[in-house]
Amino acid sequence: MIKLSSSNGRHSLHRLAMATVVIAACSMFAHQASAQALSYAAVPQESAGPFSTDETAVAPDDAAVPERFKRTVVNYPTREPAGTLIVDTPNTYLYYVLGQNRAIRYGVGVGREGFTWAGVQTISRKAEWPDWHPPAEMIARQPYLPRFMAGGPGNPLGARAMYLGSSDYRIHGTNDPSTIGKFVSSGCIRLTNDDVADLFNRVGVGTKVVVLPKSERRFEARGTDRVAPGREQPGRQAMNLPASALR
Repeated sequence: MIKLSSSNGRHSLHRLAMATVVIAACSMFAHQASAQALSYAAVPQESAGPFSTDETAVAPDDAAVPERFKRTVVNYPTREPAGTLIVDTPNTYLYYVLGQNRAIRYGVGVGREGFTWAGVQTISRKAEWPDWHPPAEMIARQPYLPRFMAGGPGNPLGARAMYLGSSDYRIHGTNDPSTIGKFVSSGCIRLTNDDVADLFNRVGVGTKVVVLPKSERRFEARGTDRVAPGREQPGRQAMNLPASALR
């Protein structure tokens, strides 16, 4: 065993540490020079955002949605016929009317401040895993948005879309279930992908959609029953309003 005096030991350790730093620095420099020479220098990776097409970026619906916004059957007195959709904007719920004062209640995300609307529309078209074409008005407000995004798990429209009349508004899914129960959109009504698929199977083209104003605080239906299997037939009463009347 080699023994070092106190003074010589300190100097030797210091020289050893300096040599280690120099070797590490030289190694890093050589790696960077090699990468630049081969044109594959590392590029910083951005975290997956809400518009990512990476399937791993899609959060599980149940993990992100509070219990009170999960799909359930409730008591809901209304004069609207069975099959009608009622969007309770202030309480961020959507009701599918079953009749006999019963409805299926879904949690939804609705328009943020200045983007809510009210009126009566009808479902004019349905699409599975829809493509997304942001309207010109949205791109003007958010120029970083893509001009087109193909349908898929990372698409902001989610798994299904139901288009409302000739307007730019839709009832659709979402790749960000944490927004359910919040005022977040540009006027569209969003559900979790599980819920929008369930609703999609219950309604047809021509289904009446009533959107209540944000200022109207409605009776909040309550219930604990989960939705039983089976699909009720939607009503076919419809009324179209021009998009200008709903903005």
